[in-house]
Amino acid sequence: MNKGTAIVGFILSFVAGMMLMWGINQSTGKKGEDITADSTGAGVNQESAAVPVSKDDPFWGSPTAPVTIVLFSDYQCPFCGRVEATMDQIKSAYGKDKVRIVWKDNPLPFHQNAKPAAIAAQTVYALGGNDAFWKFHAEAFKNQQALTRENFEKWAQQAGVDVNKFKAALDANTYAAKVDKDLALGQKLGVRGTPHSLINGIPVGGAQPFDKFKEVIDEQLKKAQALVASGTKPNQVYIKLTQENFAAQPAPSDTAKKPEAPQPPDDKTVWKVPVGNSPIQGNKDAQVTLVLFSDFQCPFCKRVEDTLGQLMKDYDKKLRIVWKDRPLPFHNRALPAAEMCREARKEKGDAGFWACHKKLFEGNPKLEDADLEGYAKELGLNWTNVKAAIDSKKYEKDINEDIALADQVKASGTPHMFINGRRIVGAQPIDKFKVIIDEEIKKTDDMIKGGTPAAKVYEKIMETAQVAPAAPAAAGDTGAPEKKDFPKPTAANPWKDGKDAKVVIQLISDFQCPFCKRVEDTMKEIEKKYGNKIKIVWRNDPLPFHQYAMTAAEAAMEVFAQKGNDGFWKYHDKLFENQATPGGLDRPALEKYAQELGCDMTKFKAALDNHTHKAEIEAEIKTANDAGIRGTPGIMINNYFVGGAQPLDNFVKIIDLALKEAK
Repeated sequence: MNKGTAIVGFILSFVAGMMLMWGINQSTGKKGEDITADSTGAGVNQESAAVPVSKDDPFWGSPTAPVTIVLFSDYQCPFCGRVEATMDQIKSAYGKDKVRIVWKDNPLPFHQNAKPAAIAAQTVYALGGNDAFWKFHAEAFKNQQALTRENFEKWAQQAGVDVNKFKAALDANTYAAKVDKDLALGQKLGVRGTPHSLINGIPVGGAQPFDKFKEVIDEQLKKAQALVASGTKPNQVYIKLTQENFAAQPAPSDTAKKPEAPQPPDDKTVWKVPVGNSPIQGNKDAQVTLVLFSDFQCPFCKRVEDTLGQLMKDYDKKLRIVWKDRPLPFHNRALPAAEMCREARKEKGDAGFWACHKKLFEGNPKLEDADLEGYAKELGLNWTNVKAAIDSKKYEKDINEDIALADQVKASGTPHMFINGRRIVGAQPIDKFKVIIDEEIKKTDDMIKGGTPAAKVYEKIMETAQVAPAAPAAAGDTGAPEKKDFPKPTAANPWKDGKDAKVVIQLISDFQCPFCKRVEDTMKEIEKKYGNKIKIVWRNDPLPFHQYAMTAAEAAMEVFAQKGNDGFWKYHDKLFENQATPGGLDRPALEKYAQELGCDMTKFKAALDNHTHKAEIEAEIKTANDAGIRGTPGIMINNYFVGGAQPLDNFVKIIDLALKEAK
């Protein structure tokens, strides 16, 4: 090598080195700047931001964009599906240099397919990067009702990911930790539902319209420009703004510390909650009785189990726990689990029930039939009998009695407990339980000293306990059923029975809700008893976590449009008959039932494709929400409200009252 060549080589090496250093500084940042991106731009770290962004987060846009939207979302949530269109508008309006969108997973516990979809999407991101992720992401939202393993594999392959590597990673749950990390961050930041957006740290909850996002984005763009003009580096703008904006928001920990229900801590009302024939754990003659309304699939119920176990140890023979089933409608495996434990009790008594109870909570959320079969074998149960009990709903009547009691005492959520009749709601800290238990021990000690046997203490307390009305009492009117301001029906609402009846029963309902199905039998009894003295009206309120409910409501309203009241009620019956049948409410089934009724199928299919009746159904949902009706079924009897699938007698009392007032 000659001297000239060496000099040229040195110069080229020097320039290359300087370019490499410049490239590193531009793409990864200097140490301390807390922003890094890999060579493909597939990841970015801004961990010191108040809303941290990780190199493991899928994103759209430039890492140095002045505005970052961190979106906590759920692939099965219909409202999350709705906000996707808004995100597309934002991308189009602002472009990649002004707005970055960062995805965080927040699968809700009652969406059974949401977490598997989230793990699959994170697997695609890990194996294929951003482009592959967003392709998979788009398919998942297009097919929210088909979030299956088979489809995950298909969409991953379409996104360009090696399907064998994808399958292996899913089987090994390799990237599930990222989803759990996002969930934990969401809890820390006060994210309670989905979709939840944080625009440079400023929260925008729900599927808000584009203008709502635009208002915040435009404000943040101005602030970002001012920061850059004053000398802040572009890659530090997000960190600085999130810290400022998040500091101005109410601390999420304050929200987290609020009680799970508006039950005053000093409320000493004693409610009448009979033990009946329910399973009992502990000393059957204990002076303190804790009645627990619970759900085997509920994560909060699982959380409270350790607390209850510790209470049983701390209070020994002074405390007993009574189990009542309260399976929630959006937990599709809660009822099969309840049936299994009932069968375990039949085979092995209360000890068998509590062993099964423990095993199911240890296994929660794995409660599919294959899981239950494995638990049954471990417990020494006859799986054939257990499966038969589940399939035939052998203990449905007993479970329904528990649910009816829960409705009577307004135990709408889980876990919900009564300690010697005193209400405590949610997975509260153990000290909250102990305050009530200690007070009850002191009170019952006095009762025992006064001559009441310990075995009769609870029975004695229940003699003077308050009987819950069908709905909360109005002020100054003890025992009066609740009244609500709810609009009268119009010709647009399907109805049956007495056209000019003075008592109108408006059934605010959802075709996929199991409790709505349960109340249908009660409505039939009411029709037999009152005939044309009543008029029953249908009002749609499909709940967002029931994936088939909205389409079923749209289909029913199209049948109503074509076939009138008679056709609607026949179709209505068919939907409830097939509610629990696999595929019983999917699109092919809805078309089949309509064809059987002689509907014009071209019009019917067009109505579903074009969502002809969706606006009127959404107006019905708003009407229910505006009246404070949050769940289904909700029943209006003239201006009286009854919530839930309550026993026939509860309805009869209010119907008789309404008839008397209508004379």
